[in-house]
Amino acid sequence: KSSIFIFVEGYLFSSNRWYIIDIIPLSSIVLTEEKELFVIIKKIISIQVIKDFLIINFTGKNDSIGLRVNNNFFIKKLQMNLKNNSLIVNNIFNFTSKKKAIINGQFSVIVNIGPGSFSGVRISLAIAKGMKLARGVKIYGYQGSDLPKFDLKNIELLFKKNLIENNLIKPLYLS
Repeated sequence: KSSIFIFVEGYLFSSNRWYIIDIIPLSSIVLTEEKELFVIIKKIISIQVIKDFLIINFTGKNDSIGLRVNNNFFIKKLQMNLKNNSLIVNNIFNFTSKKKAIINGQFSVIVNIGPGSFSGVRISLAIAKGMKLARGVKIYGYQGSDLPKFDLKNIELLFKKNLIENNLIKPLYLS
């Protein structure tokens, strides 16, 4: 907090007390409100942008993927086979192809970033990052505890409550 103007009451050589009053310029208050408004608008835009998406939940418990394409939502349960991870990629590719998903820059991939299985979270992130490199998809993450049930209603609550994030640098692993 910095002061622009300082008003002083009293005289230099008088016995009256000096009062220093900080005045914060109105322009900084308006700027703060503009920043808050910008954050709100950014949240609204991010919710609207996520129309078609693939959501990946490989944390070692109820591993599944969900796909929303053209306002239809599909879920596929997967068995994680840590010995053959390429099958997971093939399953995702076949699932998205069968449902005629257009994977491009308008498509989003949402990944459960933990807590959960170290291998499962790493595989999820690798798949999402591979799709980003190959097709330019947008990547988001969510905390597993924020999604109590893997269904469209709860996934949309993640969007509305702004519980998804695009910072996937710090996934949470269980040891």
